[in-house]
Amino acid sequence: MTAILAIATAEFRIALRNRWVAIAVVLMALFSLVLAAAGSAPTGTLGADKLSVTVASLTSLAVYLVPLVALLMSFDAVAGEVERGTLPLALTYPLSRAEILFGKFLAHLVILALALAVGYGLAAAATLWFDPRATAGLPALIRLFWTSLLLGAAFVAIGYALSALARRPGAAAGLAIGLWLVMIVLYDLGLLAAVVADDGGRFTTDIFPWLLVGNPADAFRLYNLAASEATAAAAGIGAAANTIPSAHALASIVLWPVIGLALAVLAFRKVTP
Repeated sequence: MTAILAIATAEFRIALRNRWVAIAVVLMALFSLVLAAAGSAPTGTLGADKLSVTVASLTSLAVYLVPLVALLMSFDAVAGEVERGTLPLALTYPLSRAEILFGKFLAHLVILALALAVGYGLAAAATLWFDPRATAGLPALIRLFWTSLLLGAAFVAIGYALSALARRPGAAAGLAIGLWLVMIVLYDLGLLAAVVADDGGRFTTDIFPWLLVGNPADAFRLYNLAASEATAAAAGIGAAANTIPSAHALASIVLWPVIGLALAVLAFRKVTP
């Protein structure tokens, strides 16, 4: 554990020097404040407190922004070491490859947690400043924080796997952006097209829910919106959130970081210095 913490500390200092900590915090703070200002407008028609509506808006933000930030932080974790020639030096230490990845993983989780805490904290403070009675939405905000951290952890781990497979930062960056586009944007469009083509058939009733929960981003959104009082603000996904058991979505959110780390360790073991 001491060795993992040492790796995590070194990786965190590198992130500070490369401005990744500042970039992640500023991005989350900026977008969260914008949504906090705009997200409470429909409160009167939804019958929910302002903070719950803001949390619903932040959920939609997190689905896009958290995976992107996680992949941008992690895509060169292995490929960068290979290109700079520092991987052979790192492997001379009495550490296993899994321990090196776990150290990097811990550092990136701390950065994500810091960015999420600042962003969501500012959004909550702004909302409560205008409506002190909105404290009813605090449990939803806390749930959003730790599920966002799990979502980020999944994509950090997947980024490590891509980095180990690509072995070059440029190729790893391309794979990371491509994966983000597929899993966050194109995946839902493909499911929507399949549901329309199926017209209420077996795919819609039996296969579609599992495919939706199988994507960590969709599982994250479903879990948070299913427990939200402002589900109606979720642009059509509220119906799916009410039909798919939240336990299935939560299981997907929890399992994906483990699966991603396992894939990353396997890929890293095949990288030669």
